[in-house]
Amino acid sequence: QVQLVESGGGLVQAGGSLRLSCVASGRTFSNYAMGWFRRAPGKEREFVAAISRGGANTNYADSVKGRFTISRDNTKNTGFLEMDSLKPEDTAAYYCSVGWTVSTRSHEYRFWGQGTQVTVSS
Repeated sequence: QVQLVESGGGLVQAGGSLRLSCVASGRTFSNYAMGWFRRAPGKEREFVAAISRGGANTNYADSVKGRFTISRDNTKNTGFLEMDSLKPEDTAAYYCSVGWTVSTRSHEYRFWGQGTQVTVSS
């Protein structure tokens, strides 16, 4: 089992920034790739970004490419999602997850956090 706890969400104006954190406990965090997904009201969960076990490889959804940065610190069992130039359409609950591979597909991630809400006002 891996327990994941997200933090850092909140209310921000369009154009602003937020940094989400995901702290892992349980099994070794560095054994897993990490992904961030989001779900907006009335919409399906969608992929945001993913990073490989060591951090060398990353992947981003087109909608966030160039604005969001995923990273991780395996010494602290923590992953991050730096979000800049936020837009109202980024409003969603954001979830971190871990799995065996860097994937855009949510079913390939094994463990999930409870989520943190991000609201971007116009």
